[in-house]
Amino acid sequence: MGFAIRPFAADDADWLLDQHANHYARVEGFDDTFGPLVAQIVADFLADHDPAREAGWMAHEGAVRWGTIFCVRLSDEVAKLRLFYLIPEARGSGAGQALLDRCLSFARDTGYRGMTLWTHEQHVAAGRIYKRNGFLRTDAKPVHSFGRDLIEETWEISF
Repeated sequence: MGFAIRPFAADDADWLLDQHANHYARVEGFDDTFGPLVAQIVADFLADHDPAREAGWMAHEGAVRWGTIFCVRLSDEVAKLRLFYLIPEARGSGAGQALLDRCLSFARDTGYRGMTLWTHEQHVAAGRIYKRNGFLRTDAKPVHSFGRDLIEETWEISF
């Protein structure tokens, strides 16, 4: 397998923020409004998450962090998948599927009846993994976000 998955820890936050800000600026052309959004999501999670219903995980190989995924409460019945990210070198390794499996299992095991997520149509590989795992794209609309014209998508799955 080459990687392991562990709970997300507070000392992972700077890495996560740096990865998101740099990757999405460099590869996606996002402006500097994206980093603060990610920072707020992480800060809210660290300050106020309910460990019985919300969790985050880190895929890693030894001390090298590969990626993250989070399951947070949207409502009593619906979880929200957040901050699903893998470094480019980890893509194709199975780590993304393993993170998604962990997140979906946690959501089911903690009593959620479904999960939703928000992404952009330009994230083609993400759309493929969501579709392969039973998510349905329920909405798509053009937006101007993070300094770019994008197609914002909502995906959902019921358990």
